[in-house]
Amino acid sequence: MSNILRSQVRSDVLAHVSGNLKRLRLDAGLSQTALARASGISRRMIVAVEGGDANISLSSLDKLASAIGVGFVDLVRDPERGSHAAIQQVTWRGERPESQALLLASTPASSEVQMWAWTLGPGDRYDAEPDPEGWQEMLFVTGGVLTLELSGVSRDFPAGTFTVFNSSQPYAYLNLRDDILTFLRNVVS
Repeated sequence: MSNILRSQVRSDVLAHVSGNLKRLRLDAGLSQTALARASGISRRMIVAVEGGDANISLSSLDKLASAIGVGFVDLVRDPERGSHAAIQQVTWRGERPESQALLLASTPASSEVQMWAWTLGPGDRYDAEPDPEGWQEMLFVTGGVLTLELSGVSRDFPAGTFTVFNSSQPYAYLNLRDDILTFLRNVVS
């Protein structure tokens, strides 16, 4: 499973991304073409996202947010909830109905810290694109066994264990077991 936001989470995230992207882009005084140049995301994709007609990866949203000068959370946040640190919003769903990523909160760091609650159903996985250099992830497994793949090397983390790693490399979360996997994820940028 990729890290693409799909239409099945439209009510959770994509419904907000299109309006937020357009509003924040205009607030920054950027045309779609200028944003495409600054972010490395095609103008065609930006048009489709603003129109609510595209699936987009989480890392591409990060690139757009960075080019506009805002945080990832600013793009996905429900505008009616205001700017409180607690968010509690589904931002990814896997192939299995019980697989999801729930962004719990965000707080400023050198750039930003995000706290997530993840659930992966049996046999599901999330493949991530590398984050920018200097980003870290902290994972705490609350149920099941997380198989973390870092640059092609896998390691298992059972419930009650944690790890911290540099996320500027290819990585994936896998649930290779028959039970549901749950873990907390902090992203530090």
